[in-house]
Amino acid sequence: MKSIVKLVTLVVFVGLILCQEDVDTSSSAGVYMVTLKQAPSVFYNYRPNQVKKKMMVYSTSGGANTLENPSFSNVTKRGHHFGSRIARVHDSLLRRVLKGEKYLKLYSYHYLINGFAVLVTPQQAHKLSGRKEVANVVPDYSVRTETTHTPQFLGLPQGAWLQEGGYNTAGEGVVIGLVDTGIDPTHVSFADSLSGNSYPVPEHFTGVCEVTRDFPSGSCNRKLVGARHFAASAITRGIFNASQDYASPFDGDGHGTHTASIAAGNHGIPVVVAGHHFGNASGMAPRAHIAVYKALYKSFGGFAADVVAAIDQAAQDGVDVISLSITPNRRPPGIATFFNPIDMALLSAFKSGIFVVQAAGNTGPSPKSVSSFSPWIFTVGAAAHDRKYSNSILLGGNTTITGVGLAPGTDDSYTLVSAIDALNDPEAPHDEYVNECQDFSSLNQTIVQGNLLICSYSIKFVLGQSTIYNAIQTARNLSAAGIVFTMDPFIIGFQLNPVPMSLPGIIIPSANDSKVLLQYYNSSLQRDPVSKKVIKFGAVACISGGVEANFSYSAPKIMYYSARGPDPEDNFLQDAEILKPNLVAPGNSIWAAWSSGGTESVEFLGEDFAMMSGTSMAAPHIAGLAALIKQKFPYFSPSAIGSALSTTASLHDKDGGPIMAQRAYANPDLNQSPATPFDMGSGFVNATAALNPGLILDLGYKDYMSFLCGINGSEPVVLNYTGTSCGPTKVNGVDLNLPSITIANLNQTRTIQRTVTNIGGNESYSVGWNAPYGVSMKVSPSHFFIANGGKQVLNVFLNSTMNSSVASFGRIGLFGDKNHAVNIHVSVVVKIAYNMSSSS
Repeated sequence: MKSIVKLVTLVVFVGLILCQEDVDTSSSAGVYMVTLKQAPSVFYNYRPNQVKKKMMVYSTSGGANTLENPSFSNVTKRGHHFGSRIARVHDSLLRRVLKGEKYLKLYSYHYLINGFAVLVTPQQAHKLSGRKEVANVVPDYSVRTETTHTPQFLGLPQGAWLQEGGYNTAGEGVVIGLVDTGIDPTHVSFADSLSGNSYPVPEHFTGVCEVTRDFPSGSCNRKLVGARHFAASAITRGIFNASQDYASPFDGDGHGTHTASIAAGNHGIPVVVAGHHFGNASGMAPRAHIAVYKALYKSFGGFAADVVAAIDQAAQDGVDVISLSITPNRRPPGIATFFNPIDMALLSAFKSGIFVVQAAGNTGPSPKSVSSFSPWIFTVGAAAHDRKYSNSILLGGNTTITGVGLAPGTDDSYTLVSAIDALNDPEAPHDEYVNECQDFSSLNQTIVQGNLLICSYSIKFVLGQSTIYNAIQTARNLSAAGIVFTMDPFIIGFQLNPVPMSLPGIIIPSANDSKVLLQYYNSSLQRDPVSKKVIKFGAVACISGGVEANFSYSAPKIMYYSARGPDPEDNFLQDAEILKPNLVAPGNSIWAAWSSGGTESVEFLGEDFAMMSGTSMAAPHIAGLAALIKQKFPYFSPSAIGSALSTTASLHDKDGGPIMAQRAYANPDLNQSPATPFDMGSGFVNATAALNPGLILDLGYKDYMSFLCGINGSEPVVLNYTGTSCGPTKVNGVDLNLPSITIANLNQTRTIQRTVTNIGGNESYSVGWNAPYGVSMKVSPSHFFIANGGKQVLNVFLNSTMNSSVASFGRIGLFGDKNHAVNIHVSVVVKIAYNMSSSS
């Protein structure tokens, strides 16, 4: 997903069913997702038979596309027929209810959800909602999208990869499904021929590869094992642009290629951008397999109906991990944020054993800004790592100003010339933005040639109407020695990622520093007293290069844009007793693969790699690391994987100090304080420790059903979404066996239990704790021995000692005699102490 910083199934039947020669596509018609009361196939533990076959190719959408199996095996026959039968049931219902009326069915869902997406009028939707077979009718809604050094920063080469046998085997046999903007299959990060080792497609994966003109036969391989696209909802709205968005799995944006390579891109791929070498890239699980489900697009983002179809297909195909670098554009309405089509589809994915990772969102740093809500989803925030690129400019007055720019330096000092003073005809009317250097024809080459061209970075750059790329082309066309961007004073607090430049250059991100440079420049000019034309440019400067990385910065640090908890339970912003985010991972200034058709960042047009920032980049780090855990512990449930990541997370920066969190958009490094669990969840991911957690906290689908049924007024909603009635057992969020404890309202006293399971061999543990401020806490037992495979119940007693509505935080630590350390964070928001006067 993006912010102002460049942050950057079912069988789906899209042979669109129409009753329907002329579908009503007027403004009154809309896309609705309809859920039926009969449970989907996953609720019956349905698993398609895996049938070996030489090859499968069949056409969809009237023969426009074909689907092929890249491994020439593992093709699902039975699943296709089962989905066809369910689709016929859906078609029959539509014909009966909307007899003789116009409508357009977009998808049939059957694996995670039994339902369909359909284009109808509100009146038709009301008719459908009144049928006894129909559980739920929900309007479609929009969603949005939200590396070379991070493997070293996370300690993978000497840690997690080593435990898996080295990078040549790390993640092998695990399939990561990415719901994103697609992929560029030609990128070397996704080749399957870089190693001489055998690389079979996992037997449990049954997905296929969609074939189109821009995603030809052979695009998939034993690395990229599946690829499809989902755009029916967008197409019905008339906003799908085939020339930009590609009706295929091909990535016309860049975001999907970037996230896929972070999770599982090949190891040791040289990163060369603008002619500069920035090291070698690797995904977190370089031997894991990738399956792509394109449901997000450059020109409009995406829609829930398409995303649900993509998730449903991924689950049926047999992926082990789903990575979602997307969030909804608004908080879901209703009695709880958890009850929305995407989250409920992901609950079914959880039931089928899939670990689900989602970006927290780029809407920080305000509280309750997180856009990933449900406890069965592992929500990831963004942190900075210790690598930074910075350059500087030394002015003739011996003043040094720092800036950004992935650019070489100058070999000497050169004269500074502002674009506004280099016009071909200063007397002629000109565009007020001419000093942005977007059009070389308006500038005088004789004046600029051999000098440093000063250009203004105005609001038009922020809006994407002007680009660094165009300004650099202007400087090149005018034979400038380099380029200097000064920040427009009207742009306050704007944060810049380093931008690649093929000639010496610098962007000065501070308006105050820009003012210093311009004052020096103007004071050094000599002008004709009559015409006011410049007759001598006296300012000189030398640019020091910014292509060499600096690794001395304190890290990790929670980025200002990373969305924060506490988790909002509903639109009234009541606090859910669920810790969000779950964890933070590297998300700032991440180098990763870039699509040859990628247009999200014009500065990286035509490049093979791009540097992006955002929680979108953090989530696939965790998806890849989850694949390593799944490889080592194939029997782990999704909850066990989440527990291993959470309880072993780092709580300190690389210098041993507390992890800091930026608290403001403007000047974030000047507005920071120690991070809390509502900023960083359980902490910063520790990949090596997560592969040896010692103890895990596990829970299953029935636990989450009991949790959902415990929400006031939720029973009919639960029935509508799951086809299952609530039972007698109901629990609050705080009582779920999560690897954290979050209490929205501690009214005097409360006792909470957590059950740990030993997966690390016989071990004795001692228990320590730090109570949240305003709370007394005790954990029992304080010591215990636990055999391998055994379980131990921990009783946590909490007592409020003051009245306060300010959140406070503590921690429980379990320390084993085999060096396992397990951390469980405790967060308490409202505290109500025992009131003696009211009692008397």
